[in-house]
Amino acid sequence: MSTSEQPLRSHVPEGHIPAPPPAAFGDPAGLGLAAFALTTFVLSSFNAGWFPEAASSVVLGLALFYGGAVQILAGLWEFANRNTFGAVAFCSYGGFWMSFWYLLTATKLPADSAGSAIGIYLLAWGIFTLYMAIAASRTNLVVLLVFIALTLTYFALAAGEFAGSSTWTIIGGWLGIITAIFAWYGSFATVTNFTYKRTLLPLWPLAPAAR
Repeated sequence: MSTSEQPLRSHVPEGHIPAPPPAAFGDPAGLGLAAFALTTFVLSSFNAGWFPEAASSVVLGLALFYGGAVQILAGLWEFANRNTFGAVAFCSYGGFWMSFWYLLTATKLPADSAGSAIGIYLLAWGIFTLYMAIAASRTNLVVLLVFIALTLTYFALAAGEFAGSSTWTIIGGWLGIITAIFAWYGSFATVTNFTYKRTLLPLWPLAPAAR
């Protein structure tokens, strides 16, 4: 057999198994935003006074599984996609919802200090959300609006707890509903644009981060 007739051989050394090609991951933002939006909307509808507070325990299952576990999975997916912002956001708010579930089911705060304790809890989340909003200014307008509205939501709810004011809690509830609407739109746009393979619903990208 001539050289030209010999079968092509790999340059991989004998006995060496080549590494498989890297897996391609889809965009988890649609899932993470949907989980965040739905759980936020349900809780905020009670905070806004749409439904009796006694029925608010309906949010517990959502907080643990959809807003909590599913968002953390979306965040880990973002780490795999090398998206630090998305990973920190989804994992953190997944942790928030799971901690919220624990707060309501496994802890009993003293009545005389419950307001201040929950107030500092919400205030701390507001501070975290505020600096994430600064980072979101380099993503797209929809995500930025989500973080701005969520920052205001946390601060309003914290004020309601510190002051024992139902008015601030209701304001926080309405702000939470607005936050959920923005997040739902972001999820809707992400899934729809992917499905149709073109931009049907804009997200309005902002200036890209400096490299």
